[in-house]
Amino acid sequence: MSHYSTDIETAELGENGLSKKAGWITVYHVHPDTREYLSASDEYLMADVGLPAHSYPDKPVLPPAGQALRRSLDGLSWEHVPDYRGKTVYNTGTREASTVSEMGELPEAVTLLSPATEFDTWNDKKWVTDKAAQHTAEVQAAQQAAKQELASRLTVASARIQPLQDATDLDMATEAERAQLVAWKTYRVLLNRLELDTASDIEWPEAPEGEKNGELASAP
Repeated sequence: MSHYSTDIETAELGENGLSKKAGWITVYHVHPDTREYLSASDEYLMADVGLPAHSYPDKPVLPPAGQALRRSLDGLSWEHVPDYRGKTVYNTGTREASTVSEMGELPEAVTLLSPATEFDTWNDKKWVTDKAAQHTAEVQAAQQAAKQELASRLTVASARIQPLQDATDLDMATEAERAQLVAWKTYRVLLNRLELDTASDIEWPEAPEGEKNGELASAP
């Protein structure tokens, strides 16, 4: 019988995790903190030597798409867990968005469903828009915009009235300037009579000389 051999010596592990005989063995490495599977390698073990740290001898079954592979917490088996890393989730209490950075089940306080509006609240299954709050906010926004528009128009009217009033006070105004003064004062009075807090569709009075939207007309 030949004393030569072409076979590769294979290590055998005992119940204590140490090699019963020297040889090669394929081991599977995991991350020391997350226990996520990293890679496989062939290691040569001397007799009575254990595996490298964070390594295991049993070959894992690869997970399907959307799941991660890691070692169980007790180190006895492999497990597949959901993998949402890189996805955006939303806090069900604050609607705040964040990116998932860890594998595993999502925390109870977040969802992958995105809220449609800033007035959405979570009902344990889906986002529901608070129509009343949304309507109130829209009304308030419209009123604020109307107040800004009114302020802009009043600024224009006052800027037009002042020099015309000066000319009139000094008895230097022409007939055309007197007519303009009346028109601009009338316009300002009409602006101040607008009910911005209650009107849903404001009918803005037309500015003299065809000026609109609170902008001064170009000088001739």
